[in-house]
Amino acid sequence: MAEQNSTTVSKESLWYVDNYIVLVDYYDRTISRIAARCVRMGNIAIEEYKFYPYVLDVLEEICDTGNYIIEHTELHPYVNKKIAGGIEALKRNLSIHQQELTNNQTPEMLKPDANEITKINEAMSNFDKSVDPTVGAGMNIDELMNKLMAEQNSEKENSKETNKETSK
Repeated sequence: MAEQNSTTVSKESLWYVDNYIVLVDYYDRTISRIAARCVRMGNIAIEEYKFYPYVLDVLEEICDTGNYIIEHTELHPYVNKKIAGGIEALKRNLSIHQQELTNNQTPEMLKPDANEITKINEAMSNFDKSVDPTVGAGMNIDELMNKLMAEQNSEKENSKETNKETSK
């Protein structure tokens, strides 16, 4: 108990714990309401509901708030008091919400990765071109045509040799 009092937690930080709890409850109620509306609208999929992007916005806010709580360990004792199962339950539920968001987010929602260009360059340069020079983006059109012509000529020669051997 003395440790808890030695760490100062601001009112603003505590707001994240309360907001997370409210958001999760709101999300669950919203999904239930939308599911009922979708049934009444001819049993359409929730993803086809015209306000479904709002659900994704709420999910994104849940994930951002949950990540903030996990990163700020001084909030963990409060989470343990306010959420059944404590921080472990929060992490499990947050993982489920993050997976749901990842599976359903639109391209506009994707956060840019600062290392994306580096990752693409690494992926595109790790090809073994000694076996096949067409692997990756390594050939220009002239090289490709020369390779195809050489393969075609090779096939013709192999075909001629096969015909000579079978005619003997």
